[in-house]
Amino acid sequence: MAEHNYCPVHAAIELLQEKWNLHIIRELLKGSSGFNELGRAVGGVNSNTLAQRLEHLEQLGLVTKTIISTMPPRTSYELTCAGFELQEVIDAIQRWGLKHLKQEVQV
Repeated sequence: MAEHNYCPVHAAIELLQEKWNLHIIRELLKGSSGFNELGRAVGGVNSNTLAQRLEHLEQLGLVTKTIISTMPPRTSYELTCAGFELQEVIDAIQRWGLKHLKQEVQV
């Protein structure tokens, strides 16, 4: 059996390349958000995928979920301190994109 070494770069890339994760994190960097608001802000993600991504980000300790006891109950999502540390990564991607990519792609 081959020995497997943990590589933090590989682990981070796996997390960040998973579709929608960076979009979700980018939106939550603006502040806490409800599930539906987050889905609209991210755009194009279906609710099942959004729920799965949020659950995974929560399991990794990047997002916290708060259930607000209203009728009907609402959920609010926000980044943890570890999640907020990804601001540096997103800023670096933005700087690189501004420098090297044409403005043809619109969000």
